[in-house]
Amino acid sequence: MSVDNIIGEDRAGDIAEITRITHVYARGLDRFDPKETLSAFTVDGVWDAGAVGLTRYEGHEQLLDFFERDAESVDKQFHIITNHVIDFQDADNATGTNYVFSEAEMKNGAAIKAIALNTDRYVRTPEGWKIAERVITPLTTPQMDGFDA
Repeated sequence: MSVDNIIGEDRAGDIAEITRITHVYARGLDRFDPKETLSAFTVDGVWDAGAVGLTRYEGHEQLLDFFERDAESVDKQFHIITNHVIDFQDADNATGTNYVFSEAEMKNGAAIKAIALNTDRYVRTPEGWKIAERVITPLTTPQMDGFDA
């Protein structure tokens, strides 16, 4: 049985919901709202930016701590997330990629810039689709000096 047959008509809605949750993640970061950012992740979610010089965080407690520190240390920032490609493993599990372009001005005076590929794993939960794992890989040399979150 193909994935299309398993998912049927709901596939377009699932794609829209998965894309939306990736945008909610970015909006939460840019609004300095750690709880909105966290809402995009499963309870045991993973955010791994080791390849851009940051750290890997697992679970809501570690993620919220990081998102709170980020909100406190950044003065201005934006994230553009685009070019989503989503593949379904079954009705409740999917993987995907999307590009992110982000710049920020830190409160310590540093400026950061990252152009990267997000490689995600998504899971349907009772609350809707969530990011179960996000691995961030640089597409250009990241400028992260002075990022102190």
